[in-house]
Amino acid sequence: MKQSIRDKLESLAGRLDELDRILGSGEATRDLGEFRRMTREHAEIAPVAALYKEWRQAEADMASAREMLADPEMKELAEEEVQAARERLSALELELQRRLLPKDANDERNVFLEVRAGTGGDESALFAGELFRMYTRYAERRRWQVEVLSASEAELGGYREVIARIAGAGVYSRLKFESGGHRVQRVPETEAQGRIHTSACTVAVMPETDALEDVRINPAEVRIDTFRASGAGGQHINKTDSAVRVTHLPTGLVVECQDGRSQHQNKARALAVLAARIRDAQEREQQAKIASTRKNLIGSGDRSERIRTYNFPQGRVTDHRINLTLYRIDAIMDGDLDDVVDALSTEHQAELLAALADGG
Repeated sequence: MKQSIRDKLESLAGRLDELDRILGSGEATRDLGEFRRMTREHAEIAPVAALYKEWRQAEADMASAREMLADPEMKELAEEEVQAARERLSALELELQRRLLPKDANDERNVFLEVRAGTGGDESALFAGELFRMYTRYAERRRWQVEVLSASEAELGGYREVIARIAGAGVYSRLKFESGGHRVQRVPETEAQGRIHTSACTVAVMPETDALEDVRINPAEVRIDTFRASGAGGQHINKTDSAVRVTHLPTGLVVECQDGRSQHQNKARALAVLAARIRDAQEREQQAKIASTRKNLIGSGDRSERIRTYNFPQGRVTDHRINLTLYRIDAIMDGDLDDVVDALSTEHQAELLAALADGG
């Protein structure tokens, strides 16, 4: 184990002893907020410290077994014990490194999902509709809630743009690597010559913010316009100016919401999406700076990056970031995304482990 990692673990073990002393003495209960904070910290540190204690015991077992190697009568048994201790140390070390990886504070947040048609005209809009259905079906499989906030439908079907809020356990942790360019290759129904066409859509997945804590929007820097909503929604939708367009003047970001039943509801939704977009832009700027010193293929969040191709004639889906190709396009388009998501998460964890090792 690298000394830098061992130093971190020793520090955590020392901190756990300190927390045990404070919480055991009762002095922390004088401040209820501080007591809760320390209790949460203790719960986070204790499993890692226990694992480190196991590692140190395995290290001691290895040393004892090696000492026995000098005894001819004990050599065979000692070799077995050395091998067992080595395997145990290796497994514990890998698990300890995983426990030390930085946690993404957004992983448990709900998200705003935006799917936009790109190059390809009507075919792109149709594909945007299919992508949105794919994510909706995935959400259903995981018992998440999907709420459409705004939808601009295309004439021949699908969407020019659709924005939805997805709420549930660990939504961002599962969808955060979906942002980027999604390309489709297939023969459109309107293609008489049977030629394969290529079109594209962009997907953005942004963690929902607590607008009061995460992003402060100056009301003087926001222009709010109301207009009459269009599209499906019942008779009332065309009788009132309930749709809301919010423009953030410093950044030029524009959000429209028209699916709510009232102007007040649409305004609240639009401001929530705006806050998420502002925070997302700030985080992507930070990630770009990190990527300039270390290539992070999975979590770059670059919207212009082509991340995945859906080839219908060949029945395959290819994620270009990790060179993953799966020949089960029908299942994936029906929301069976776990194989893709798990592979991306595993690769991202490997990147973090490599960064941790380099840091030592």
